[in-house]
Amino acid sequence: MRIVLATLNAKYIHTSLAIRLLKAYSEHEFKDILLAEYTIKDPVMNIVSDLFQKKPDVIGFSCYIWNIEETIKVIGILKQVMPEVTIVLGGPEVSYEPLYWMKREAGIDFIVNGDGEETFHHLLQELRDDRKFHFVYGAAYRKGEELIVNPPRPKSDLNTLPTPHRFAEDLPDLSKRIVYFETSRGCPFNCQFCLSSIEVGVRYYDIERVKSDLLYLINNGAKVIKFLDRTFNINRNYAMEMFQFLIDNHQGCVFQFEITADIMRPEVLDFLAENAPPGIFRFEIGVQSTNDETNELVKRRQNFKKLSRTVMKIKASGNIDQHLDLIAGLPQEDYATFRKTFNDVFVMEPEELQLGFLKMLRGTGLRAQAAKYDYTYMEHAPYEILSSHVMPFPDIIRLKRLEDVLEKYWNSHRLDHSVKYLIRHVFESPFDFFQEFGDYWEARGWQKIGHQLEDLFIRLQSFLVDRGTHSMDIITGLMKLDYFLGHKYKPRKIWWDSVLDKSDWSIYFKEIAAHPERITGNAGQAAFSERELQKLTVLEVLPFRLEPVLESVSGLRAEAAAMIEPGAATAGTGAAQDAGLNEAEAGAADAGLNAAGAAAVAEAGVADAAGLPAEGSHQAGLTAAAEAAAVAVAPAGTEGSTLLIVMYQQDDSQRAQYYTLPL
Repeated sequence: MRIVLATLNAKYIHTSLAIRLLKAYSEHEFKDILLAEYTIKDPVMNIVSDLFQKKPDVIGFSCYIWNIEETIKVIGILKQVMPEVTIVLGGPEVSYEPLYWMKREAGIDFIVNGDGEETFHHLLQELRDDRKFHFVYGAAYRKGEELIVNPPRPKSDLNTLPTPHRFAEDLPDLSKRIVYFETSRGCPFNCQFCLSSIEVGVRYYDIERVKSDLLYLINNGAKVIKFLDRTFNINRNYAMEMFQFLIDNHQGCVFQFEITADIMRPEVLDFLAENAPPGIFRFEIGVQSTNDETNELVKRRQNFKKLSRTVMKIKASGNIDQHLDLIAGLPQEDYATFRKTFNDVFVMEPEELQLGFLKMLRGTGLRAQAAKYDYTYMEHAPYEILSSHVMPFPDIIRLKRLEDVLEKYWNSHRLDHSVKYLIRHVFESPFDFFQEFGDYWEARGWQKIGHQLEDLFIRLQSFLVDRGTHSMDIITGLMKLDYFLGHKYKPRKIWWDSVLDKSDWSIYFKEIAAHPERITGNAGQAAFSERELQKLTVLEVLPFRLEPVLESVSGLRAEAAAMIEPGAATAGTGAAQDAGLNEAEAGAADAGLNAAGAAAVAEAGVADAAGLPAEGSHQAGLTAAAEAAAVAVAPAGTEGSTLLIVMYQQDDSQRAQYYTLPL
């Protein structure tokens, strides 16, 4: 009997853990098991053709909200061209309402509910032998015209399951894909919008087995491992031992975890701040809402004050990137309260903020209560809400516009300096910037057409000019800096009219080549010839002092710094000061300079503003509402001009490095 275990991933870079778990459990008895992974973007006929050529007797599909509709299309065609093939579905999307799916698609022969390893293996045995399907606990099946759902199977003892991580055929692509990994199953919480709330309790794999599998993956070239545990840090001792193990053995691999931030113990935070290598860990933190009434209605226990303190202490360490999640459309969360939720969270300026929309997942408590809150939602996956008792459809559409520009202008990190300046000095709040820009974006029809990198800058400038934004010289200068830093190699084109001609470039290059100490702060460290500079460097004159502006957007915002205990961060300089830089150098380093560049800024006179006046600000044109909020952090001493020097291909990181010279 030939068995094909298939899934449609969201992207090529993702691997499916589910089908590997099934193969690992059954391959000792069923030798002919093939894995087949596609993406939801692959043409349906290509998938059907590939499966047809494998000549399977049984095809098992792993089903989720992101692939169920495409999977159903594939099954419909497969049953037409291979009517004798047995189709088995499993996964969270089909486990909670198996009868619905079997009624909807006649090509589905069986559905495996819950933990799939033992149930699927038993089903294969019955397909091969006596076909007594009523003995297969945890399965749903057809008996003539009748649909039958068997009683559930007891939960698996995870330590009886064989490892799914040691297939030889996975090794060639291990470094190119995200490896999914679980150390536990289940969740201790009861959030009514989440499928994890259905399973009570948390089950763990033996920690020595987990370490062994991780070491195998790391030694064989894995570059990104994403842990699927719903709350990785729920067991403090287990988490601490795992953190230490990964720190000791990472070999450059990156590890992503879902954590619950408000239960993170101070000693764990201190340990990570002192020991976690920069860039190795990435935390995903679900905030969802800061509205207490909303959280109570969905049975979500959350202490936002503690959560914020955790996020800010991690941010101050500078070692770990954080991805925070919000959900729009929860009960009692209207447009105004969601604006507050968004701004509450954005104060912390996480490396990534994902705005999702409530999905009425099959099997969840909130879907069962949909009528109570007047929810309307999509009939088919992903079941996103269209409206609620307090969030009408027009508000949903507006938030969709905000989400679009949030992804393009914050989560992409293409305009970090520019956006930070806008949300700190120009707009009343981060929400208002993204919403106003999102409305502008849609009004011009840009959502219907694609864009290149330079289009992002041109469209932002158009928006800011059209609304009459002041301080455009500073904003445009920061956009130029961001554009240069977004390239690995010297850009062939720029989106603005250059003000430097060849003779200007030549004069500056001669000066830099003759006096490299002026830009590096370390004489002779970057002793390039004029020809090398012309090949590797771009120059731009900015009509203001750049350093005070960078300082004003670096470090922690005042209201964010207040979330952590005194002394946890000093003026937002964090890890840069721990590295031995003085305050001016640290501020520049937080703004994105390397140590040499930060030292150069200090030597160029950032700390003293090179003799510039200590007071005064460049706030002309702030909106009335924003002026009061921005006055405390608006950049001072920006009079003058700056030569921006951006150099490419200077080290193995392939990241552009920039330096400045006051003019």
